[in-house]
Amino acid sequence: MRLLTTVAALRCYLNQRRWESNLKLSDELLFDDQTTWYPSDIGLVPTMGGLHQGHLSLIEKARQENSTVIVSIFVNPLQFGLKEDYQRYPRTLEQDQELCVQAGVDAIFAPTPEEMGIPQKNIQKTQVTQVIPPSGMISSLCGRYRPGHFQGVATIVTKLFNLVQPDRAYFGQKDGQQLAIIKRLVADLNLPVEIVACPTVREASGLALSSRNQYLTPTEKEQATVLYKGLQQAEAAFLAGDRNSSQLVALVWQEIAKVSTVYVEYIELVEPNTLMFLAKVDEEGMLAIAARLGSTRLIDNTILCDVYDGLRQPIIAIDGPAGAGKSTVARQVATQLGLVYLDTGAMYRAITWLVLQKGIAIDDECAIAQLANQCKIELTPSHNLETPVRVWINDTDVTQEVRTIEVTSQVSAIAAQSAVRKALVKQQQSWGKRGGLVAEGRDIGTHVFPDAEVKIFLTASVGERARRRQQDFTKQGQAEVSLEQLERDIAERDYKDSTRKISPLQKAADAVEVETDGLSPSEVAMQIVNYYQRCISQL
Repeated sequence: MRLLTTVAALRCYLNQRRWESNLKLSDELLFDDQTTWYPSDIGLVPTMGGLHQGHLSLIEKARQENSTVIVSIFVNPLQFGLKEDYQRYPRTLEQDQELCVQAGVDAIFAPTPEEMGIPQKNIQKTQVTQVIPPSGMISSLCGRYRPGHFQGVATIVTKLFNLVQPDRAYFGQKDGQQLAIIKRLVADLNLPVEIVACPTVREASGLALSSRNQYLTPTEKEQATVLYKGLQQAEAAFLAGDRNSSQLVALVWQEIAKVSTVYVEYIELVEPNTLMFLAKVDEEGMLAIAARLGSTRLIDNTILCDVYDGLRQPIIAIDGPAGAGKSTVARQVATQLGLVYLDTGAMYRAITWLVLQKGIAIDDECAIAQLANQCKIELTPSHNLETPVRVWINDTDVTQEVRTIEVTSQVSAIAAQSAVRKALVKQQQSWGKRGGLVAEGRDIGTHVFPDAEVKIFLTASVGERARRRQQDFTKQGQAEVSLEQLERDIAERDYKDSTRKISPLQKAADAVEVETDGLSPSEVAMQIVNYYQRCISQL
């Protein structure tokens, strides 16, 4: 791991990494039908140091999705007010370095304020060009109590994005207002970076992890748990059907009032992306809180959104190694439950069909990127088990057309293009908001739908998968391949899939593993359906 403290060193390092990545397109990082990212992708985790498990969860996510992970450590003078804790904010670079090494970080960027062009700590006195987010987003919640704070955040985050030029940047949901502002910043300025929001990490007591927690005494730490307890009370009421802001906020106040040493700055219900006040939750709301214990300021929030309200059905994400039977099982599960089978392969085929129809050259990635981001793909259930999903692109039914030899021969080349994959994953995630999907792949539960309510990891022994593949070859009239050769091929594929740096094959932490040896697809599907129904009964 490298420690970089100057802009010149950072640029030199990034140039080297990109050059090395372009040369090193090894087999394990080559595109296949399930890989989502280029091997040269860079992930940035912006921090102010004082790293804890919350930061490490961001790093872990970045490590899964990128070949290079940069952690910035910069205590930003621009986001501290005159009477705030800039001078005493935790600075633990040596310890942070050790944690980053253990987490697999490639480089730390830890510049001084002077190196970042900020010789003074107060934004009102500095001559630095500022990035100012929409006034409505920075004047509410924490913005009322920390004037200039979010201008300071936006300015430094923009500088970091320009310096590192990451493909993705990772932020925690605990700082919900900051997350919303940075998303808006990226959208409004057309910055070419994907903002990845990661769940809040908490101590066993429920207290949200924060670098400032170390300011708290043991007694204060115990008292601080009342913030999360208050949010939990409101969340329980929300799930029971309460949607009114005044009632939900009152529940938090009632809980916090039990600890007299907690001084509340605000408890508000807002729309998570715009930060506009909500009188009632119709779709989604963020219940946010800021409070002080002694001299320590703490923030927390929870997102209120129905997981299952009788209209939105949960998502079933099925992952597993090649040959485990994911596709066949997913189709049967979708049919039995009346859900949509998210045939991602058909989506790539639809794009390929459209490319061929319009006479676009397969290697014209710019034209294809434009096409992929402008087209509309729809998948609708079908009663035909052979084609359980009807495929529409730009209101044209192409269910049969996407299975032609012409499309089949070109789909791999189209699927290998990053812009296509990003556009389709975006569509898939958009559909996921409606729910009622069964999706399968090798990163469906870990990347595409990390919040899927039901996650399954199908697996089978190498011998079983080799036998199945041999049977498929026989049915298709292909040349016979020995079981021994197939087993070697599958074992090699498993190794490459599970050890590659980008999107490695792995079981999601909350996935249920299903061993399919000796089971027919219908038997496996029934196990998943039964598990799904048990999950639904508990929602």
